Amino acid sequence: MTVALPLRGVPVRRPTRRAATVTERNAAVYFRLWYMFVSGFFEPFFYLLSIGVGVGDLVGTLTVDGRVVEYESFVAPGMMASAAMNGAVFDATFSIFFKLKYMKLYDAVVATPVSPNEIAVGEIGWSLFRCGTYALAFLGAMTVLGFNESWWSLAAVPGSLLIGFAFSAAGMALTTYLRTWHQFDFINLALIPLFLFSATFYPLSVYPRALQYVVQLSPLYHGVALLRSLCLGDIGAALLVHVAVLVAVGLAGVAFTGRRLTGLLLH
Repeated sequence: MTVALPLRGVPVRRPTRRAATVTERNAAVYFRLWYMFVSGFFEPFFYLLSIGVGVGDLVGTLTVDGRVVEYESFVAPGMMASAAMNGAVFDATFSIFFKLKYMKLYDAVVATPVSPNEIAVGEIGWSLFRCGTYALAFLGAMTVLGFNESWWSLAAVPGSLLIGFAFSAAGMALTTYLRTWHQFDFINLALIPLFLFSATFYPLSVYPRALQYVVQLSPLYHGVALLRSLCLGDIGAALLVHVAVLVAVGLAGVAFTGRRLTGLLLH
């Protein structure tokens, strides 16, 4: 009969620490390619100047819940939410697919004490780091251009992290089913209607009543509504609903991704 004894001198890392090593690995790689990381900071200015400022001069003002709002102030939070979604999905799909199918990185990682669930948490953690960094840049651009109407807009950064959490977890879960690069067209096909029809550019009230219920099924709609309410200072209990939806989507995606990676890497 043998008894397993702990090895002295060998540190036993906690699950959170093991997941953090995956995040640290991504940081080490991307910081070597700093120009790719920094390029993401220009996206907020391009979005806001082209759509916010240019279209804003044509639209003028909108009436939202009985309140007159400049179109730039209305659309900027929506663009911020869309940027968080796009950035999170890019990190959780193309990059993950390459590491999983071609680079075979995760096959090497699971040979260490890091589990498939911790791989999922670590990858999503890196996605949130990038998402939060770009959200700060977007908020800075909004502030410089005068599109913020409340100090509550500072909470839009953690709000963007919730959006990134939901879409990175869901995107990573979907990526585990993809087999070829051509199948990414289906992800792009899903992102386009989310981007256009999640009340990003106009209020929910302009949709027909039946279509409003469909729009409210979109996770991006809840992200847009959350950031818009914060940036406009419209604080109420409805924000908790938006937060709950994003958290639920993110947690479901993490759990599902962990199970899928366990099946792909260990069986």
